[in-house]
Amino acid sequence: MVSVDPWALEDFARWLGGHPETTVRAYRGDVGAFVEWAGRAGAGGPAAVSRVQLRRYLAYLGTRRYARSTLARKAAALRSYFSWCRRRGLVGEDPAKRLVAPSARGRLPQVLSHRDLQALIEGPGPGQGGRAPGVQGSSRAGVGTMRGDPESAGRRQRAVEERDEAVLELLYAAGLRVSELCGLDEGDLDLDGRSVLVRGKGSKERRVPVHDRCAGVLRSWIERGRPVLRSTGSPAEAVFLNGRGNRLGPRDVRRIVDRRSPVPTHPHALRHSYATHLLDGGADLRVVQELLGHTNLQTTQIYTHVSKERLRSVYEQTHPRA
Repeated sequence: MVSVDPWALEDFARWLGGHPETTVRAYRGDVGAFVEWAGRAGAGGPAAVSRVQLRRYLAYLGTRRYARSTLARKAAALRSYFSWCRRRGLVGEDPAKRLVAPSARGRLPQVLSHRDLQALIEGPGPGQGGRAPGVQGSSRAGVGTMRGDPESAGRRQRAVEERDEAVLELLYAAGLRVSELCGLDEGDLDLDGRSVLVRGKGSKERRVPVHDRCAGVLRSWIERGRPVLRSTGSPAEAVFLNGRGNRLGPRDVRRIVDRRSPVPTHPHALRHSYATHLLDGGADLRVVQELLGHTNLQTTQIYTHVSKERLRSVYEQTHPRA
């Protein structure tokens, strides 16, 4: 006999199918964790859940030392789930309507200085705080095991360095999310027109300009470096490959940043830096919103706060009476 899940979690997960995979996985896990918690309290399905129970659950999570951003996501997952339940007729009224959690904007995004960006993209030497590419052993993102003749190993090393520079240059030149960069196909690049077609969250497309240096580095990687790392099983259209010839993944990008950055950072900091530096240079907020692929202008406004903080820092460091 086939049992029926009164919470309909698999149906909810299928309904989320149009969202990015990371969102589907996170929301499915968040709602599943709530269902387990509610089940221990005696709730047998969504119709048995009240707004008070949801607020108690968020309060319980607050005692578990979750980050505010995680609490905000979990609240969003519950709002999405119960809204779906209401449309499906699984609940009479939506108990999660206007359910709120602490704001996710407790900390300003990390923005790299121009000097740190230059060192990251161009590659700091061993004495500059970063790690020289390929020195720290094998990696799927890197050259792998350097067996065979030295000439072949040297070609692979140069190919990895060209790829790493192209990855970092493009992340900062276009403000891409890591998932967007990893998903790029060669047909998405218009190097003559200096632009990249990006598929963002919700499969929304945007075309983002890049500068001449970025286009040149990408061309060099595609024409000279990528053929060296390509194998018989490599995806033909993938722009970036790892050391095994597979499409570059988010973890591979993190390894590249860790290997080359002179300061502790993460790949998304290049996107933060891109947006902040554009605003510092006088770019219109709505233009930056379009370039980043933000649906809501409020999401972009966090970078205006970052710029104000940077301006205050410069003022306090340079004004004689500050």
